[in-house]
Amino acid sequence: MPVHPTRLGHYQTTAVGGETVRAYVPVPLPPIPPIDLTGLQTALELANQTVGRLDGIASVLPDPSLFLYMYIRKEALLSSQIEGTQSSLSDLLLFEADEAPGVPIDDTREVSNYVAAMNHGLCRLREDFPLSLRLIREIHEILLSKGRGQDKDPGEFRRTQNWIGGTRPGNALFVPPPPHLVMDCLGALESFIHSETNDLPLLVKAALVHVQFETIHPFLDGNGRLGRLLITFLMCERGILREPLLYLSLFFKQNRQTYYEHLQAVRQHGEWESWVAFFLRGVTETARQGIQTAQNLLRLFSNDRGRIEQLGRPATTALRLHQFLQRRGLTTIPVASRQLGLSQPTVTSAIAHLRALGIVRETTGRQRGKVFVYGAFLDLLSEGTDPLPR
Repeated sequence: MPVHPTRLGHYQTTAVGGETVRAYVPVPLPPIPPIDLTGLQTALELANQTVGRLDGIASVLPDPSLFLYMYIRKEALLSSQIEGTQSSLSDLLLFEADEAPGVPIDDTREVSNYVAAMNHGLCRLREDFPLSLRLIREIHEILLSKGRGQDKDPGEFRRTQNWIGGTRPGNALFVPPPPHLVMDCLGALESFIHSETNDLPLLVKAALVHVQFETIHPFLDGNGRLGRLLITFLMCERGILREPLLYLSLFFKQNRQTYYEHLQAVRQHGEWESWVAFFLRGVTETARQGIQTAQNLLRLFSNDRGRIEQLGRPATTALRLHQFLQRRGLTTIPVASRQLGLSQPTVTSAIAHLRALGIVRETTGRQRGKVFVYGAFLDLLSEGTDPLPR
């Protein structure tokens, strides 16, 4: 594909740590010449149709909040794994249940921060607060509020030079705009997000916004996670999704090298169309996976409920515990007792019945403080969440 000079930013020489580096300053969106959608129409239509089906799946779920609770946590885990954390879904749930996870606590706290940041952003959007630089700063402050990153100016746009790859700016793969130009770049991005003058399809607009945000890299840390959140926030704000069910982190994780190559191709050659095609493929694959996961969970819950109902008298309590585990994924006897308002012997008996049915398994091997997980449920949601090798 030929290079479009008008799509390329410019380099500005800046001094960092005693060495001179070339920092890249992107041109404002939309690209000139405009995105050529001719070869993208089929992919765009397929992506829109699949997202529509995913949005519709929420209406057939008996309790969408159950699905969302775990799905959001899976996304938080995947997005954090791209940045190098080693947590598993079980580690996160153990952390949230005040149990010790099997990885460094900072890894799990980082994922927990992501859940809190995501929920804050979605709550603000439901209050009709605009997707703005102010909201981005609020989300970032929560994202880096505890653990790793809390010394990287949470909620503040950077005032120093950062870089991507390499040990210093001089040998970096990419150097984002100098700090004194960050606000100009962000202001232009915010204007593009809210602009109604262009007729770009929303999925294409989301693709452009994501790359531009990652190119500006406006924070000292957390840019990747926040840039991925922006995709979903934009779709929820514009009404394409009623519930936050579409997250591309698994697709980006599985195609990590290709993802980074596309970002660089946009910066170096203006190859927006190739990036958009890749993005639309990710949207379609991710939406299909979400639909399949929801259908599999519905089938699992229904089958297990049917088996529990055959227990006779013990079924009433066991069904309550089963419903509780659909929201939590795992529990201890004291927690289930407290949350359900049942005695610990009653909960112990219900767990024994679910274990006998193979629905629940114990994970610690301890005599005290045992943790019980809804095995098939976590196995379904954990697909693709193995940590990346260090």
